[in-house]
Amino acid sequence: MPEAEIGIIGGSGLYEMAGLEDRREEAIETPFGEPSDSYQLGSLGGRKVAFLSRHGRGHRHMPSELNYRANIWGFKKLGADWIIAVSAVGSLKEELRPLDIVLPDQFFDRTNQARKSTFFGGGVVAHIAFAEPMSKELREIIHRSAVEAGARVHLGGTYLNMEGPAFSTRAESNVYRQWGMDIIGMTNLAEAKLAREAEIAYQTMAMVTDYDCWRSQEGFADVSVEAVVENLLKNVALARDIIRAVIPRIPDRPDPAVSGALKNAIMTDPGVITPEDRRRLRLIIGKYINGGEK
Repeated sequence: MPEAEIGIIGGSGLYEMAGLEDRREEAIETPFGEPSDSYQLGSLGGRKVAFLSRHGRGHRHMPSELNYRANIWGFKKLGADWIIAVSAVGSLKEELRPLDIVLPDQFFDRTNQARKSTFFGGGVVAHIAFAEPMSKELREIIHRSAVEAGARVHLGGTYLNMEGPAFSTRAESNVYRQWGMDIIGMTNLAEAKLAREAEIAYQTMAMVTDYDCWRSQEGFADVSVEAVVENLLKNVALARDIIRAVIPRIPDRPDPAVSGALKNAIMTDPGVITPEDRRRLRLIIGKYINGGEK
């Protein structure tokens, strides 16, 4: 039996999941090192849930320092089939206002590729399909719940994943707007890639905190930690309310669009995969090699 059916990743400002019943914590060891924090386990809306603070309680890890592989591996080990990722973002469009919620359906990568965003390599190669990087089914459930909660919510859009930890220059922000990007953040793309490899349905719930720095010439302050935190605190309660409404609506089965993501993605001949790599990746690839070892 899984310890958790649904995972929740809390971003900046969301370090605990209030309302968990039978709450306990579990530290998980992974082949890729330690996750950002221990997982907070319990039940919410009658479902088994695992919550992880992306940056660690106390906000100890920068976006480029996060052990994305360990974080997603932990959810897979706990049995999660779905992940809701709550994140603070900047807006690159006038109509996406601070305190709005955006449910993006695409990513654009502007990181420097130093982040580990695949479980593969070192002897095992796989190429997942990633044209649709997030779960349409989960996105629509979150959208319906957010509308009912009274949120200003936008369905769809492109999340530009920048490197950080510094915010954008004004020139960068204006170029991203010319490219047609919608929101900007520092963390979600690596999570989404790893979740797909782990065959976990993933969806970002982006909480808009600011207009990045492109609107400062019109009387708006440039993005700052103070502004981000102020708006995050305003939206934390709403985010929790939406999640509580979402949880019981999530199907008790895996997302069929994601659950077989690795079936035709593994390129390496099983006969050349070493025993060490089989042990290291068993949680991910076990059902696809040697007749379904686990």
